[in-house]
This record gives sequence, C-alpha cells and structure tokens, in this order.
Amino acid sequence: MKPGKPAYLRLYQTLREQITEGAFPYGLRFPSKRSLAAQYDLSLVTVEHAIELLEEEGYIETRQRSGIFVTYRRDTVLAVHEEEPFLPEGSPSLSDDTFPFGVLARTIRRVLSDYQEEILVKSPSFGLPQLRSALAAHLLAGRGVSVSPDQIIIGSGAEYLYGLIAALLGRDRIFGVEDPSYEIIQKVYIANGITIDRLKLGKNGILQSELQRTSASVLHITPYHSWPTGITADASKRQEYISWAEERNAILIEDDYDSEFTLSGKPADTLFAMGDRERIIYLSTFSRTIAPSIRIGFMILPKSLLSEFKEKAGFYSCSVSTFSQLILYELLRNGDYERHLNRIRRSRRRSF
Repeated sequence: MKPGKPAYLRLYQTLREQITEGAFPYGLRFPSKRSLAAQYDLSLVTVEHAIELLEEEGYIETRQRSGIFVTYRRDTVLAVHEEEPFLPEGSPSLSDDTFPFGVLARTIRRVLSDYQEEILVKSPSFGLPQLRSALAAHLLAGRGVSVSPDQIIIGSGAEYLYGLIAALLGRDRIFGVEDPSYEIIQKVYIANGITIDRLKLGKNGILQSELQRTSASVLHITPYHSWPTGITADASKRQEYISWAEERNAILIEDDYDSEFTLSGKPADTLFAMGDRERIIYLSTFSRTIAPSIRIGFMILPKSLLSEFKEKAGFYSCSVSTFSQLILYELLRNGDYERHLNRIRRSRRRSF
C-alpha cells in the first residue's frame, strides 16, 4: 500500500483494485475483517472503515450471518436480473448546509482589499488561470483526479455548461438522458436542436435494457444522487456506463451532483477517475456546496477535445465575473472550502 494517505484509505484503494482487477470476482466470499487486519497488520477499526467505504460504493455486501460477498461485476454482457423501472415517489428535500456567511463575508472583504482594481478586469474566456490551477489541485487532493488546468472550463452553473457541451458535440448526435432527470438538462439540449432519448431508471441507475436499446452516442448521467430520484449508481453500474461507452465509442457526460457531501471520509469515486478520460466530460458546480446563489461551475474536457472546443466555443466570454472567481479562488487556496466540506460530512455522520 502506498504511503501518504490514512491507512483506511490506502487499504480501501488496495482492496478496490483487487476487486476491479478480478482477484475477487463477483459473488465470491470476501475475506473477513479479522483476516484482513492480520494480513495487512492493521487495526480492526481501520479495516472496518475501509470495508464501509467499499460497501457504500457497491463493491461488496455484508450479509447477516453469512459474511461479506463481492457485488462488483465488470462483465455487463452476462445476463443479469433486470430491474423494474424506478417510479419516483416525490422530490427529495434540499439541504440547507450552506457555506458559513461570516467566512464568506471575510473572504469578500479580503478580495476587495487585496485585488482592488483587478476585480474590474474581464476574465479570460475559459476562466482565471489561478482558479483553474486551484481547482486542479483540489481535484487531485480530494478526488484523486489528475488533470491539467488547461482542461478546466469555468462557467456560470450547470445550465451554461450544458450549452457549451451542446455547441461542442453538435446536433448530429443523439443524447441519452436519465428518465426522470433534472428537467433543465433536457430543455437545454432540445433548445440547441439536439435529439434526446429518455432512458428509464431502475433502483441503481439506467436500466441495462435501456442502455442496450438506445442508439445514443452521448450519455448524460448523474451517477450520485440523481435529481429528482436521489438514485446513486453503485460501482458495478458505473463500470457498466464506462463499458457501454467503450463498446459504442461514445461520450459520457458525468454531471457530479452532491457527491462531496458523502457520509464517508471520502467523496464517491467519479467515472472520470475510473474510466477512459478521453471519453468522459466531467462537470460540477459550487451551488450545492457553497450556496444556490453562487453561480460558478466547471467542466473538465478530455485533452482530445480541447482543440475542437476552442474552435467551436472558444469565442464565448466567461460568464462568471472576475470578482466571483477570485472569491472562490481564495476559499480554495486558504482551505476554508475544504474545512466546510469536512464539517458537513462530520455533521451528517453524527446524525446518520
């Protein structure tokens, strides 16, 4: 196990790699917590924490009086039990875990004092270089995602980024979207002349039969807490999305919503971290983690699409003010943003 991270995270990553590489195939009984503790010379508490993370993300399942079993399967071609379509019972309530106003006000005053007239300067089209670099560092430290700042595009929320994606990928493709899904996703694509195919959701994500049926070459998914159903795709379903894209030579749009606020000590693994990054466009916003009025989002483009994006959408001005970008930059740089996330995670674990 690699040093430099907490022991439970190192063990989690080691066991996850063994599962995904086939050392522990689907359905196999997983080693007991005590045997893992003895094998890796770790405390039972450390092993239990790693097991909790694996189970939360759908790699394993604890069965009462039977033990732990592997539930991750990479081979999605094999016949599996098909779920019934998911029928939502109602929209989940929004959380009020907004960013501390006092910290935000202090940061705003600091930006006004330190940057002065710089806040009046027009932002570069793809966002301020220092913010893009800070986001790259945040993604590496917090999500294990290594990207160049050049791959990061800043925009005023998810809806604006959907429009940029439409401009990039064009009207000749069919976009598959979750059904039900965040209504604005469909509206933006349709407004841009794109044909969409609504793919029914089961309890774990888009039904396998729907993935097989569709002729879409772009799949827009919200794998964590999809709106309005609250569905989270487990590790097997996320791998199924990745395999589908590889088989179809398709593009995945990973719309990351709310995964920063997990109950565990780490955010959920992204498809972007799990799969071929040349097939995945990742996007997220700060409206959920700071406040709904903070209209700042970003997307990560595959390197292979950067030149095409500059040609088709590079003329758009950045829709986020320099002032707002500098505020977010300072929150990331001085650690206030990360402290806020950790505080909310601890609060949720206590109330769970």
